[in-house]
Amino acid sequence: MSLYGELKRRNVIRVAVVYLVGGWLLTLLAAVTFPYLGVSDWWTHFLVIVLALGFLPTMVVAWLFVITPGGVIRDTPITQSSAKPLDVFIMALVIAALSLFLAGHFWFAGGPIESNSVTQDRVAANGLATTQYPAHSIAVLPFVNMSDDASNEYFSDGISEELLNLLARVHKLRVISRSSAFSFKGKDLDIPTIAAQLNVAHVLEGSVRRAGDRVRITVQLIDARSDTHLWSETFDRELDDIFAIQDEIASTVVEQLKVTLLGESPTSEEVDPAAYMLYLQARHLGNRGTATTTEQSIALYQQALAVEPRYASAWSGLANSYLNLYLHGQLSREESTHLAREASQRALELDADHAPAYAHLSRIELTYDRDLAVAAQHLQHALKLEPTNPEILHRAIVMAYRLGRMDDAIRIGKYTIERDPANPESHYYIGFAYLWAGQLDEALSAFGTTLMLSPEYTSAHYRRGVALLLKGQPEAALEEMLQEKHAAKQLEGRAIAYHALGEDGKSTEALRELIEKYEFNSAYNIAYVLAYLGENDRAFEWLAKAAEYRDSGLTQMAHQPEFANIHDDPRWLPALESAGVAPDQLAAIGFNVSLP
Repeated sequence: MSLYGELKRRNVIRVAVVYLVGGWLLTLLAAVTFPYLGVSDWWTHFLVIVLALGFLPTMVVAWLFVITPGGVIRDTPITQSSAKPLDVFIMALVIAALSLFLAGHFWFAGGPIESNSVTQDRVAANGLATTQYPAHSIAVLPFVNMSDDASNEYFSDGISEELLNLLARVHKLRVISRSSAFSFKGKDLDIPTIAAQLNVAHVLEGSVRRAGDRVRITVQLIDARSDTHLWSETFDRELDDIFAIQDEIASTVVEQLKVTLLGESPTSEEVDPAAYMLYLQARHLGNRGTATTTEQSIALYQQALAVEPRYASAWSGLANSYLNLYLHGQLSREESTHLAREASQRALELDADHAPAYAHLSRIELTYDRDLAVAAQHLQHALKLEPTNPEILHRAIVMAYRLGRMDDAIRIGKYTIERDPANPESHYYIGFAYLWAGQLDEALSAFGTTLMLSPEYTSAHYRRGVALLLKGQPEAALEEMLQEKHAAKQLEGRAIAYHALGEDGKSTEALRELIEKYEFNSAYNIAYVLAYLGENDRAFEWLAKAAEYRDSGLTQMAHQPEFANIHDDPRWLPALESAGVAPDQLAAIGFNVSLP
């Protein structure tokens, strides 16, 4: 008899099918139910190992013994009647396994979620989340506005953000930043799914109802691993008590999570309630990031300061809006910088430990005064005060790679992504660091994640194009450049990509249009495009123009890869020294970032 025939006679094939299907069923059952029972993933892995190790011994037993109506005996030909029950058992196992698979996919998982902008699988695949859930980790979701007036949404969002900021001051607690937590606003996802995407063990959610001077805040703390409530409370208070409510919620959350504090629990900055309401409206509008809402935020900050002139956070918010007005082209750089500097300094006069104000001063020194040393000093102090503030961490990444400290930039970037995984800026800035460090595949991945989260993110396609050019893939680089939405950056990309492809006519035309339309705002960029094209004399002429126009790009010229062609030119080192970014000048700047 053939080996196959003997295996069939001894029932080994049937037993193998039963074992494999049964093992699959057990593994599916464990994968679906263990997370909801709070059982560690380790036990699922252990079960798979045991099943794998048990397969061969089971096949040996099946070879030596057979099941008959009279019991288990050694090597007796099996009858047809005794084989039928085993076949029925096999079919039952297959049906049960398929049923469990479908139930796990549609019922336990809450149905397919691929239609959402960031699915769990895509997030995990792009490094936005891991399978680990740090115990001392939390996301504060935007509270639901339950007020009769829909315009009160700024108040519910503001309360959520204030609680998030309070909890973020507890350095031993990993708090997901606003941009990532608020990215789930309005999406019909359950708590375990959101927690998995943000890689947190706990979620704080709630609702806010405001009627005149009365406010009701309902809040609940959820253990996302088991989807169970740890604590919930409803506060019915006068608006004057809003700060006490926030402090009580933050203190209770810290207590529930058993976080050991090195000092007292964080507390709110108490101000006049009318000023506070204006401040929340101003911040809400400023977060929208348009030219119109930025102007509106300035008016509201000014109204808040008219009520409460000693409101440090309002002065700092005002400074930020002034700086953003320049980006929208509504104020000159000089006027924007002057107003922002005054507002930041006023905030520090009122609160010497107000970290965002130091960050604004650092931004001014970097982009207007082009003084890297002073900018680094301000930023380091801001980080010392608020080492987990995502906006300050973003600026720290930029500072590190402008100083040429790519390892530090990447380290800070990875830390930032842990706390701000759904923010495209987090991935964009670490992509910049990877690009300048020569880690091109990592840069492509980071910029790809940026575009997944924000398909029209400015300069991300251009940066991917540069990485592809450095990898020697000009055709793919041009494809990326043509997808760039920012008009000036697309022209830059077309100029260098067409040159790399040998299409100098198209390259020259793109450069001509770039100069014609964007001379003042893109003098530094025009310089590095010319350097890439090998036009050294013109490149240095445009570097001189960039200095004349006070172009902040000069603070990063030492490491910009597009300048590689002119590094051997005798004019290069003097140009670096003139911009204050020669190697010895950068090495002398102190900027040491210690992360919690």
